[in-house]
Amino acid sequence: MTDLARAQNPHRLAGRHGAGSRALFALGTTAMVVLALASIVYLLRPQWAEMPPLDAPPMPIVVAGVVFNVPPAAIRVPMQRRAGPQERIDLAYQWPELTPASSQTAGPGPELFVTIEQSHGLLPPGERLKSIYPRYFDEAPQTDPVGLIIRPFGDGTPYQGEDVLYDPAAPERFLVRCSRAQNQFVWATCIDERSVGNAALTFRFPRHWLNEWRDVNTAIDRLIQRWQPAGR
Repeated sequence: MTDLARAQNPHRLAGRHGAGSRALFALGTTAMVVLALASIVYLLRPQWAEMPPLDAPPMPIVVAGVVFNVPPAAIRVPMQRRAGPQERIDLAYQWPELTPASSQTAGPGPELFVTIEQSHGLLPPGERLKSIYPRYFDEAPQTDPVGLIIRPFGDGTPYQGEDVLYDPAAPERFLVRCSRAQNQFVWATCIDERSVGNAALTFRFPRHWLNEWRDVNTAIDRLIQRWQPAGR
């Protein structure tokens, strides 16, 4: 284009330069998006690739600095099925066999649910019974037919609608906090909170299992022993 033509068509020339700039900008933006997506896929790929099959042997998982050897089939959340440090793991076992709930040998029966996470200063059961729970109790102790002591919490307390049940001979060995059944469709449930080092272990199960509370206590002890690496 001659100088005279450029002088006569300044808007046409500017339009061409503007279109070219926009095309280059769009191309650059697209390239950046593609690179970002590729980076995300690359970073996520190893985690998926390293997830073991459900029938793999127990693998070491570190929670709050404590090593637990856990079978993948017991882990409820797929993304937690990997060895190494994790903030929390959620497990499930068939009752009373204590087989991992996702294993091929698992049946349709009830399950024992477990959460392992940072303890955040969880007190031992005996200390909780002495220093935390008494201020919230509403009634005098009652004796359960199976030999446990029942202490109901009062209305308006942080534990409203719950009871503490424990072995009177050794509350430090067996103490649970249980909800009360609201109707025939909702089971009352219990939690048994224990510590291993800086890790808190919370076991959840139906309250009617307390009819065999000694078996429940023994089963929980067995699970904890299974998770501990040899030599610890």
